[in-house]
Amino acid sequence: MNKLLGILIGFVSLIAMSSCETTPQFGGPPPYDAALNLALDRVKVDAYLDTARIDSLYRIHDPSGIIIIVQEEGVGSRPIFGNVIYTDYIGSLMSDGSIFDTSYQQVAVDNEIFVEGRTYNTLSFVKGSGGIISGWDIAFGRLRPRSKAKLIIPSPYAYQSSANNTRIPANSVLVFDVDFRGID
Repeated sequence: MNKLLGILIGFVSLIAMSSCETTPQFGGPPPYDAALNLALDRVKVDAYLDTARIDSLYRIHDPSGIIIIVQEEGVGSRPIFGNVIYTDYIGSLMSDGSIFDTSYQQVAVDNEIFVEGRTYNTLSFVKGSGGIISGWDIAFGRLRPRSKAKLIIPSPYAYQSSANNTRIPANSVLVFDVDFRGID
């Protein structure tokens, strides 16, 4: 009986240890570790904020790790789930300041990211629809229409380890200068 109990305990232990494996069973990349990347990004963001000269009225340190630096206060109600948000923006990498996207045609031309045939207009998106990075849903929920702000978005709330854009390396902290035009 003791031998059978010992075998059973050994078997259960083996199963428990193998279930803690972080490498996928059938190959491929390991799962994305949002908590680890957020902790790494917080160190980078703190260093950036210590040296960056950013004019602001106030800063919001969202519990998510997103930083909203309000430079011009808006008016009215903050957007909620389902509101259509209208904004102009310039997106850059926190690491080197290079601009990777914008809604302004002249900024795209000046930074050699202009795409022929693209329409450079105010962006609209539905809050909570999943049509944009989750960091924008969080950040715009903290702003009032007609605000101007700088959004610092850690990688877990941006593109994570994805390399879907040649201008945005995996695990990048993103900075957006936004001009929040309004909501519907």
